[in-house]
Amino acid sequence: VQLVESGGGLVQPGGSLRLSCAASGRTFNDYTMGWFRLAPGKEREWVAGIRSRGGGPYYADSVKRRFTISRDNAKDTMYLQMNSLEPEDTGVYYCAARSGILITGSLGLTNQYPYWGQGTQVTVSS
Repeated sequence: VQLVESGGGLVQPGGSLRLSCAASGRTFNDYTMGWFRLAPGKEREWVAGIRSRGGGPYYADSVKRRFTISRDNAKDTMYLQMNSLEPEDTGVYYCAARSGILITGSLGLTNQYPYWGQGTQVTVSS
């Protein structure tokens, strides 16, 4: 499956962005999906996940109540609505996919996802 992210940009603290991840090549609703981010000087961090056919969602503690992950299987697209953005949210955001189901404890493991997008930059700064 091929993944293409979009929607990143520069936003002031407290602002919002909506990221999209368009998938192609396979049956999208069979895939467990995740959002990850990579900040300068840090390791890639899991942000949120949603299982195939909509199971979930699940969030990292750092983004709970601010971010919302969703998927539209009819459009083969996953979204990440990001509100109340903070400078600490700055980074390159990646979507990732794997066929089938992951147990909750494995949703945040990068080695469980064989398919990755190219990333989209999110910068939160005044």
